[in-house]
Amino acid sequence: MSPRYLAPNESLTEAVAGLIMVLTFTLAASIVTDGGQDAARKALLGAIGCNVAWGIIDAVLYVMDGVFERNRRVRLAQAIASVPDEPAAMAAIQHELDPYLASVTLPEDREQLYRHIRSSLVEGRLPQRTGVLRDDVVGALAVFCVVLATALPAILPLALIHQPLLALRVSNLLVVALLFIVGYRWAKHVDANPWLTGLGLMGVGLALVAVAIPLGG
Repeated sequence: MSPRYLAPNESLTEAVAGLIMVLTFTLAASIVTDGGQDAARKALLGAIGCNVAWGIIDAVLYVMDGVFERNRRVRLAQAIASVPDEPAAMAAIQHELDPYLASVTLPEDREQLYRHIRSSLVEGRLPQRTGVLRDDVVGALAVFCVVLATALPAILPLALIHQPLLALRVSNLLVVALLFIVGYRWAKHVDANPWLTGLGLMGVGLALVAVAIPLGG
């Protein structure tokens, strides 16, 4: 998984979603069955199938979102270039870029930058519409791999341990531990307490699984 294609928040979010889905299958299997070999096999196949399906769906959504966002910016650039009223054009640029730049630039620097952007757009230097790019495909593949990889720690105990009930318990513990690890790493990107964030994400994940199982998730 390359950070060039997936931002940390994207990869961590995909990992959380995959872990919650696989934990829903394995925990449900250990709760509603007697732990027989057939139950372990169904949990294994269910976890793999669910994460493969969700990986494909999320990969397609990733591509669609990339195409949509690029072309939204093209439409915005065209709209700004066609507005004769400079204050209105500047306000549109400000609305689009201020959320990203306001915390790291001075107002006068942003104003100068925005005037330069408007000037470039008025002169005809507009971005071009695009379809699906190579980066979209590689990013989608990265999304699929992240989601699929979250199933591996859960299914390994089911494949290696011959006592089905014990295998399910070990699988559940591994996934819960991974939720904590993902939360711990997430905290480093948001300047939060790693231990509290890890425990919090673990609790949220278990709560979501507790909701999903009775609903047939």
